[in-house]
Amino acid sequence: MKTWKLAIALATILVIIVGCSNKKETEDTNATTKKEQVADDEQRIVAGTVVIAEILDKLNIDAIAVPETSKELPGRFDQADPIGNAMEPDMEIVKSLDPTTVLSVTTLQYDLEDKFEKLKIPVQFLNLQSVDSMLQEIEELGKQFDRKKEADELIAGLQKNIDAVEMMASKKEGPRVLILLGIPGSYLVATENSYIGDLVKRAGGINVMADQQQEYLTSNTEYLHNSNPDIILRLAHGMPEEVVEMFNEEFATNDIWKHFDAVKNNKVYDLEEALFGTTASLNVPTALGQLMEIFYRD
Repeated sequence: MKTWKLAIALATILVIIVGCSNKKETEDTNATTKKEQVADDEQRIVAGTVVIAEILDKLNIDAIAVPETSKELPGRFDQADPIGNAMEPDMEIVKSLDPTTVLSVTTLQYDLEDKFEKLKIPVQFLNLQSVDSMLQEIEELGKQFDRKKEADELIAGLQKNIDAVEMMASKKEGPRVLILLGIPGSYLVATENSYIGDLVKRAGGINVMADQQQEYLTSNTEYLHNSNPDIILRLAHGMPEEVVEMFNEEFATNDIWKHFDAVKNNKVYDLEEALFGTTASLNVPTALGQLMEIFYRD
């Protein structure tokens, strides 16, 4: 019965994530329209996610509204209006603010695009699903909002740290890594095409789920055991404490995990959601540094 319930939960969350991923393929239309550059005093930008707010701050761009979050946002947004949860913003509040553009992310496009279109709210969905795509979006924002200098400086700083990590990793023999993404009630396996998969690859890790088109796959523990990972990374998303408890119960009650070398050798690590989200962030250098410590601590 427990296995049956888990299978249903896995199938449900896979449909949701695949739907978001499919939307990524049509990102040529990921915005209602791309705004031409206009004067700063005419811009009324809504930052749809915390990461976008942080990027705007680094580019010296103001926003009239930001999502509600427990995380401390840059001081420039102290007077910004709250729009609710990033995944489910209060559309009436957003509409009342009369924004010139709302900046959200492609992973939320599947759920939000129709809502913005119905209310005729101009929106852009930024692709932050990999490090390179985030850097590209930063460059485009610099052009769009006349912040090329700030964008170039931000990109250069991030790239310098990324290059340093990749250089160190290239001189080492990377471990075989299994990445589990957990949400309350279920978990999936992250491939190289996910953001966390991108980070693992840059840090020299070899993803046991390489050569896959999707970002995430349903779990098959027997197949995963045969892939023989040296390290297992567990990423809790949504409600981290609850998900970690779920992982602990799964690893304690499902006997197959006891036969993984990574489990036998105490090479199972829980990653912090604040540092390892499902989309790229400006924490990339710190996240890569932590993975390097995990991969090569011996």
